[in-house]
Amino acid sequence: MTPRIETINEKKLVGKRLTMSYANYKVGELWKSFMPGRKDILNNLSSDLISLAIYKPTHFEDFHPTNEFERWATVEVADFDKVPNEMEAFVLPGGLYAVFDYKGLNTDNSIFQYILGTWLPGSDYVLDNRPHFEVLGNKYKNNDPASEEEIWIPIKRK
Repeated sequence: MTPRIETINEKKLVGKRLTMSYANYKVGELWKSFMPGRKDILNNLSSDLISLAIYKPTHFEDFHPTNEFERWATVEVADFDKVPNEMEAFVLPGGLYAVFDYKGLNTDNSIFQYILGTWLPGSDYVLDNRPHFEVLGNKYKNNDPASEEEIWIPIKRK
């Protein structure tokens, strides 16, 4: 699987966040909390959902399933003028990303093991310390083998 390499400008996001680890993965809880209030976000730039993760700089160098990180359930917005009370604003910094078009279930995280363990070491890039995210567009179907999403991995040249 070969990614496309893209540079993006910063994005304004609105959503909810939760601290978790892979050993105590609470992504379902996060999205259940976010989705009812999604309709209150009035200045969306698209209908895409963005699932974002903020890792500590050493998260993958010294990986343990108990390492905590912050996961966000968000949408991209035009501005922060009307952030619903139970939501938060987040500015995703721009930069270089490897974008993987992924189809299928991702219940075992094998795609991330491939990206970080095989593709990245063999590429001209290293991981950059910026948020990782997935774009869940109109072809995304939760827990469906026909589901499609984009996986955005922050990178910089070696």
